[in-house]
Amino acid sequence: QVQLVESGGGWVQPGGSLRLSCVASGFVFGRYPLGWYRQAPGKQRELVAGIISEGTTNYEDSVEGRFTISQDYAKKTVYLQMSSLKPEDTAVYYCNRCCTWGPFGTWGQGTQVTVSS
Repeated sequence: QVQLVESGGGWVQPGGSLRLSCVASGFVFGRYPLGWYRQAPGKQRELVAGIISEGTTNYEDSVEGRFTISQDYAKKTVYLQMSSLKPEDTAVYYCNRCCTWGPFGTWGQGTQVTVSS
């Protein structure tokens, strides 16, 4: 079955950086576009970055230029490099299938990112 295990979150001051990782299993890695979602307290989960294929990525406007999504086929891992972090980036971050496919029915536990001074 599909398993998604996120890690790399933590507390960081505004302007700082973090790199999130998501190890995927239970499906053929590379068959589907994958993305990073986030859910802030009291808000709906939103897709912030997607990787359709090598060289084809898309980003939500508020993270464009600050976040970079990438993937390693050998490690079956998708990454989210986050820089110039802002307090409004505070959320639980999840990876999952994205874009025209929509997410799998299974979600990982997510990883908490907290940006504050």
